[in-house]
Amino acid sequence: MNDSKISVRYSRALFQIATEKNLLDKVSADMLFISEICKIDEVKEVLRSPIIVPSKKTAIFQSIFEKNVEKISLALVNLLIKNGRESYLPAVARVFHDETLKYKGITETFLTTAVPVSDKTRKQIKALISSEFKTKVELQESIDKEIIGGFVLKVNDNFIDASVRNKLRKIKKELLLKSIKTF
Repeated sequence: MNDSKISVRYSRALFQIATEKNLLDKVSADMLFISEICKIDEVKEVLRSPIIVPSKKTAIFQSIFEKNVEKISLALVNLLIKNGRESYLPAVARVFHDETLKYKGITETFLTTAVPVSDKTRKQIKALISSEFKTKVELQESIDKEIIGGFVLKVNDNFIDASVRNKLRKIKKELLLKSIKTF
């Protein structure tokens, strides 16, 4: 079975239960927490290891999550381990988060700049995206001095690279092409 299908099926089942039990916000927070925990190298090793027996993996994750997440979130983790699909946990958490945003009519937007943006600029960007995509906007910002100036914006599958670094890269490419043609 396709890896993405596995993640989607588990996350949709959890999503359905969470909405039925009116726990969507709590389980969504759990999935974000689980996603962050799964980024830790030692946790990645436990998820991928064929040597660690399922009962030991269950005990490890039980100790990590038991007091920090809802019972249905923990039940999902245990089910994934029981079915030998624990390596899909980060993907299931990511898909669940995406489904929750979609359900709430929120578009996750990523803005990368060389310097922090002002509140006014932030509001303008949110308003523009909101009106263009007819959605609420959840803006994730990051600073990357490597882009030199300008911005990189990602909304859904749309990607705008208006960075100075990208413009310099294009100029360099053009100059190299012109220098090759002159030979």
